[in-house]
Amino acid sequence: MTAPGEHHGIVVGLDPARDWRLPLAWAVDEAGRRRIGLRLVVAVPPRHDTQHVDGTPRSTALHQAASETLSAAAAWSRERHPEVEPVADLVDGFPVPAMGRLSEQARMIVLGSRHLSRTTEFLSAGSLVVPVTAQAQCPVVVVGDAEHGTQQPPYLVVGIDGSESSKAALALAFEEADLRGAKLRAVSVWQAPVFLLHDEEVALQAQRRMLSETTAGWSQKYPDVVLTHEMHIGHPVEELAGAAEHALAVVVGRRGRGGPDAHVRHVGDDGGKPADPRP
Repeated sequence: MTAPGEHHGIVVGLDPARDWRLPLAWAVDEAGRRRIGLRLVVAVPPRHDTQHVDGTPRSTALHQAASETLSAAAAWSRERHPEVEPVADLVDGFPVPAMGRLSEQARMIVLGSRHLSRTTEFLSAGSLVVPVTAQAQCPVVVVGDAEHGTQQPPYLVVGIDGSESSKAALALAFEEADLRGAKLRAVSVWQAPVFLLHDEEVALQAQRRMLSETTAGWSQKYPDVVLTHEMHIGHPVEELAGAAEHALAVVVGRRGRGGPDAHVRHVGDDGGKPADPRP
């Protein structure tokens, strides 16, 4: 295990029962791009010591599968990026609290998608996305299928609502866009309330002003990133999903106004080329 005070760099959670190559491909590429460490983690939850089909205690079989997965993943990672030396970590405990603890000193957490619909991915009982995101003290990356982006130049989308959470998301979005040579679309969505106290145009002007003020100064810090502002009217989830249809990623605040300033990034493609799981 990691000593107190040691930074984990990028932490990628691996599931021995699922294909871990796609999230690992994204994580090792990101570690190489950022020149930071990579930690491979398999969490083995406690189980009653029942017998496996071959007579081996189930807990022993789970640890053996976890160890084999970590060894294979470490070798695969080195083959893909020899300059990134991964650290393998077998953790006893449930995945969600384990990833939560590791996030305290990680630059980001990377999880694989279960390849479900976006709604099912978030709400299904077996998904780690929501509980890990709720506990994580760093950005959480959910890697989906390696979709071959067709729109050039590549771009990212960041949702802006003026909250501290969305400001943290904006910082990450600029950093990622700069690393990838991508454009950045800052999107603010106005949803008309049931009772509108002021004229709609006044409300829209305030929204545009908030978007401009929130993004002010960032282009000086990242002069190579082309930034555009967009105002949408409608449901925030639907509008952001539409804006990000061909994006490398959409970056959003964890909970919007009033929430903690953590953020989640959902990735379907990587840096202008698919996160090809081949080394």
